[in-house]
Amino acid sequence: MTPFGERVRALREERGLSLTDMARGLRVSSAYLSALEHGKRGRPSKLLVRQVCTYFNIIWDEAEELERLAQLSHPRVVVDTRGLSARATELANRLARDIKRLPDSTLDRILKELG
Repeated sequence: MTPFGERVRALREERGLSLTDMARGLRVSSAYLSALEHGKRGRPSKLLVRQVCTYFNIIWDEAEELERLAQLSHPRVVVDTRGLSARATELANRLARDIKRLPDSTLDRILKELG
């Protein structure tokens, strides 16, 4: 799941909407919306983010937060460590290898450290 997909799913569930109803309202397929919620699709387009904001009547700070989450929601990330230290390259490779086994508490600490 991606940060954007998680938030969209929460918004949909908070309002008691089915995936099919929301997909119809956004004029996308329910398969696409499901894949987006589950992180099986790439980062959503700016147009789709705006459509979601309009659909849920989201404005200002909440809309900016949804846009921020969309930018952080590409499920396949490439980290270019050319020109960085050997430790930076090691960190990127170990994170790629081990992220699936890290507990949420460790992920929270890393995210907090990154700001």
